[in-house]
Amino acid sequence: METKRAALEIVVPLGPVEAIPLGQGRTYVVDGRAIAVFRQRDGQLFATQNACPHRGGPLADGIIGAGKVICPLHGRKFDLKTGVSVEGDYAVQTYPVRMEGGEIILTLA
Repeated sequence: METKRAALEIVVPLGPVEAIPLGQGRTYVVDGRAIAVFRQRDGQLFATQNACPHRGGPLADGIIGAGKVICPLHGRKFDLKTGVSVEGDYAVQTYPVRMEGGEIILTLA
């Protein structure tokens, strides 16, 4: 008999959404992982690993817009929904994130 385990989800409140200005990102360390949370100018939230897989650049310091983040070190562009680079050669881990009652809520699996 084959047994399947459901992935354990960790739901983490990160604080007020106003802590991230529109059009910027911030780094949070959650469960030992550095996670970049972005707040687009339209208020939409995204979360990815913070380190760019190309050369380790801090993605939270990158420029965001149109659903993409540009690594501040070497200009790699990543889709914030899928994590895949525009060039298609790298990808970053993405995480579910939402706003609830003015608070940022991150989910780790």
